[in-house]
Amino acid sequence: MSLPTLSMKTTVTTSAVLASALAVSACQQAPQYNYIEGETMGTSYHITFQQPKDVDEEQIKQSIEQRLQAINDSMSTYQEDSTISKFNRLAAGQSLTVDPYFIKVLQDSKQVYQSSGGAFDPTIMPLINLWGFGSVMTVERLQNPPSEADINSAKSLIDFDSIKLSGDQLSKNKEGVQLDFSAVAKGYGVDVIADVLKSEYKINNYMVEIGGEVATSGVNQKAHSWQIAIDAPIIDSSVSERVTIAAIRQPKSVGNLHIATSGNYRNSVIFDGKRYSHTIDPTTGQPIAGGAPSVTVAAESVSIADAWATALTAMSYEQALKSATDNDVAAMFIIPKDGKIHDEVASADDIAKNKADPQAYWQIVETPAMQAIRADTGQ
Repeated sequence: MSLPTLSMKTTVTTSAVLASALAVSACQQAPQYNYIEGETMGTSYHITFQQPKDVDEEQIKQSIEQRLQAINDSMSTYQEDSTISKFNRLAAGQSLTVDPYFIKVLQDSKQVYQSSGGAFDPTIMPLINLWGFGSVMTVERLQNPPSEADINSAKSLIDFDSIKLSGDQLSKNKEGVQLDFSAVAKGYGVDVIADVLKSEYKINNYMVEIGGEVATSGVNQKAHSWQIAIDAPIIDSSVSERVTIAAIRQPKSVGNLHIATSGNYRNSVIFDGKRYSHTIDPTTGQPIAGGAPSVTVAAESVSIADAWATALTAMSYEQALKSATDNDVAAMFIIPKDGKIHDEVASADDIAKNKADPQAYWQIVETPAMQAIRADTGQ
């Protein structure tokens, strides 16, 4: 659309200028953003993105659903015919052909396993089931804890080093070892969806979230950098009752953000006045005690962030802070204001204070790498 041609008069009325401005504005409509949601991996996904021209929204959703189904077919322990379920039934010495999704998650898991000193270990499933923190969490196991012999027996099957990958052939050299990627698959799913948006549809402005793990790129519908809120770890709070205690804005220098949060405040059980985490320390075989209530990690991918958030939750807070700092991990810990990690169940007064004024009860501790990310955003 061309602008109106001005006459040779030396003055232009205000109404003429306004009409011209409106004509330009009509030609420059704000970009359209769309929203897609669905179910996957036992949770939900939510995607906001700038709608590309000449592409149907339903086509984008179908592409996303196909990729998510492929990930589930590869790594879901709830599907008997999934690749991971077939591998878990495999005898030692036998091999199974695995897909590129599986290989990438295995490689990411190996990276964090080695860097965290084994705090993240996807062969931990026997211990999770032994303690009753499997698909259905129960307090009965805490009322009758497994014996030391039972724990040692399960620990003998925790052996990520026994998993061998040669090309696309996966095997194990110890009978009974099993894999469980539930602590990294959601993060990887976010990475895959982000890749669909960028690679297949040339979408550069988006936010993708699966079960609290998030990737962002570009700007939101208000042309601002994306900002992700971090919840205060209020015991027994629901998603609808969440209270924000911090926010992480997308760094200016890279234009994207990949974060994952791990916490036990919405997934724990109480026994004898103590709250037990569903996270098991693979080195001790016991539910973690003294862990930070909430850990958020930013990394080069959401898969890596997801694995590191789990690893740091599986350590005591002091160990986790040291490990994250030593490994240059961008981590944000939310701990009680007094600096002490309390294993005992919070009182009703404490919970009320959390909800009324979380800043009065909680403090935020960041590694230097996380401080650098937040400084890059002007926070």
